Amino acid sequence: MSAPPLELARLLEHPAIWRGTSVARTEVLPSGFASLDERLPGGGWPRSGLIEILASRFGVGELTLLLPVLAAITSASTARTSVWVAPPFEPFAPALAAHGVVLERLLVVRVPTVLRSGVLWAFEQSLGSGACDLVMAWAKRPRAKEIRRLQLAAERGRALGVLFRPLQALRESSHAALRITIEPSTYGVRVNLLKSKGGVRGSLELDLAEAARNPITGRG
Repeated sequence: MSAPPLELARLLEHPAIWRGTSVARTEVLPSGFASLDERLPGGGWPRSGLIEILASRFGVGELTLLLPVLAAITSASTARTSVWVAPPFEPFAPALAAHGVVLERLLVVRVPTVLRSGVLWAFEQSLGSGACDLVMAWAKRPRAKEIRRLQLAAERGRALGVLFRPLQALRESSHAALRITIEPSTYGVRVNLLKSKGGVRGSLELDLAEAARNPITGRG
């Protein structure tokens, strides 16, 4: 017996169901870059799940790319904690505050060099805790099964997980819901969407100053 039309429509709205080149409506977070939102599934970063950002080198603009959503998340009335796990550079608090990031809602987790395996452990625990909105981590060689666990933890904790990896990881498969590369360009960065179910693949150049001109307002 077939499901009634209303029940079927509700079923197809479930975020776990993907239909061809379309995508069920899921909650998204505007990126702060209009041209990027046009290509991302649903028009923004996923509200929960794991994304991978592969950089030619750390410090090329990957954090600036995420500053608008970080500011929006931390300034929301219902904000939870946003966690940075093992960042390669010391976060510069005045610059973050100048972009609208609420510093009191940030937590930096430092992992000793001799315990690099602790990066993925701290990342997974934070994602699945239910206490975090956004968790970012920097790791070089996570295995495919570890990335799968991270994706599941992000879904369980309803958090957005961002895994930064070197560009060399391009040769490896990934269970991340969204995968992009980022490289410096003349006026900002070049972003290439490699894996984007329901989105538009391909590359585009972003002016990182655009986010400062069009800030995202945090909503409760």
